Amino acid sequence: MKRKIVARLQLNNGKEVVFKYPQIEDALEMMNYFNGLSKEQTFITFQGEQISLEFEQKRLKELLQKIKNKMAIQILVFCNSQVIAISDLIMRERAEKHIGSFGITVAKEFRGLGIGRKLMQTVIDEAISRIPQLKILVLGVFSDNPIAQNMYKKMGFIEYGSLPQGVMHKGHLDNHIYMYKKVRDL
Repeated sequence: MKRKIVARLQLNNGKEVVFKYPQIEDALEMMNYFNGLSKEQTFITFQGEQISLEFEQKRLKELLQKIKNKMAIQILVFCNSQVIAISDLIMRERAEKHIGSFGITVAKEFRGLGIGRKLMQTVIDEAISRIPQLKILVLGVFSDNPIAQNMYKKMGFIEYGSLPQGVMHKGHLDNHIYMYKKVRDL
């Protein structure tokens, strides 16, 4: 089944990337993508660990159900058939059911090309249009990742706290900065 393209972006190098919702058939490509980021020890919670296909299939199946139930958004960015970026927004529950937790990653060779900003805006727009209970977005960012912090600030996120030594990055403890963005009146 051919899926709908949510957005497209023409890169400076002439390549076109496409933004699509995930399907269960993407699990292997997503596993490879996450394992590559983890091996790089970029600014994510995986710091060298490798996930299995079974783990990714289970996680993706649960996420697809949340997307169906209007409790999540996830967009994959493909260059040809390779996943090169992923972003998602997952709604919290109970007393925090109006809050969506946002996350984004971009493969090393595709950073700095405008993909992150376009992907972030696409996920936020999709979430606003598909998840009526969404009022506030929250995210966490490593304090030694100023590029991401600046992008989030340009996208309207505001810092509201920091957990000293809250994340481990490449073997050292780093502060975890928390940011939010209001997208609808409460």
